[in-house]
Amino acid sequence: MWQAMLSGVASLKAHQIKMNIIGNNIANINTIGFKSARTHFQDLMAQTLRAASRPSGVLGGTNPMQVGLGVKVGAIDTLPLQGALELTGRSTDLAIQGNGYFMLTNGRDVVFTRDGAFGLDSSGFLVHRGTGWKVLGWRADPGGLIDTNQAITASSVLQFPVGSQAAVRQTSQVIYTGNLNANAGSGDQYSATVRVYDGLGGAHDITITFRNRQSPPPAGAPTGAVMSWDWEATEGATVVGDFSTGSNTRLYFDSQGRLIGSTTQQITITPTNGASPFTVTLDLSQITSLAAESVVQPIYQDGFPPGTLQEFTIGIDGTIQGVFSNGLSRPMGRIALSLFSNPAGLERLGNNMWRLTDNSGLPQIGAPTTGGLGEINAGYLEQSNVDLGSEFADMIVTQRGFQANTRIVSVVDELLADVVNMKR
Repeated sequence: MWQAMLSGVASLKAHQIKMNIIGNNIANINTIGFKSARTHFQDLMAQTLRAASRPSGVLGGTNPMQVGLGVKVGAIDTLPLQGALELTGRSTDLAIQGNGYFMLTNGRDVVFTRDGAFGLDSSGFLVHRGTGWKVLGWRADPGGLIDTNQAITASSVLQFPVGSQAAVRQTSQVIYTGNLNANAGSGDQYSATVRVYDGLGGAHDITITFRNRQSPPPAGAPTGAVMSWDWEATEGATVVGDFSTGSNTRLYFDSQGRLIGSTTQQITITPTNGASPFTVTLDLSQITSLAAESVVQPIYQDGFPPGTLQEFTIGIDGTIQGVFSNGLSRPMGRIALSLFSNPAGLERLGNNMWRLTDNSGLPQIGAPTTGGLGEINAGYLEQSNVDLGSEFADMIVTQRGFQANTRIVSVVDELLADVVNMKR
């Protein structure tokens, strides 16, 4: 009888633990990125009253006679299933659709989370709003390139100080379009001015002048050329390039008015503000020479003056694209995710954080949408994956199991009382 009572007591303890798990699941029904848990029961060792025997002669074998000693909690599993995504509209709220965990640091430790409720602090760091831990990822170089092969450490934090970070792009190319009049006289000319920028963001107004139409063109013209134009580029009174410098050439046109031969020319600008000299490629491939008025104008140049960061967007691949007041848009960083061979082996730390254990495996760090990692949805948060209906059903079953085992304890108590009363 003592064994029955002890079995009942062991079962009460096991059901109590299961009820604690159910209660915690239900309590976290609205916790961002929460992963529910479940309890597995296992029977305890059994007392063997008689061992099994094999058949012999005319007698058959007998099965073992065993009395179980109760139940125990064999495992408490975390269910790393995808939670539903809730639209928040906040650009720094991020949800992972698929595998992976965000990586956070306090400057010393690195932890993992599915809670993407992020925001910017006063220094422009991307942080977990609930704890202030900083988000890890790769920072872009000054040219906007992101090397995702770099190791992620506790110092790989992402910082985007809106309103204070300057950005500038040196001009490397100007594209022109238009027409040079095929009926122009030999002394006619036409000019077009474009503003370009050096490495410090200094502006330079470059005027390109087309003159001295030649028909037929001089010796050395490409086959098919019927006319040509000389050109010269100046900044103020300083010549920065013309048809005779370097690998530049005259502009040669065929009988259809199309530019043939070299369609790109180069000029070199030497700033006086301390910026380094730089070369700009002039793309003239869209210029024609038809019997119409001369109109040539720049339609594109890839430089930008200094500007400040106004806002940023985060793509599904984790790339953070900064938008600056000067119109420049360029990558500023990329969020890193980690993947585990056994995510259920992670250990809860509270605050929606996890840390690796010996059975979770080492984190496989990569960029979103690569190597089996999920995609990032900006403006969403992942909700708890707790199934409230299943939890209530488990609660009822657990309650009945607990009640049944209390009856075992009370019945055994009555039997022991009867045994004590035998002496009377």
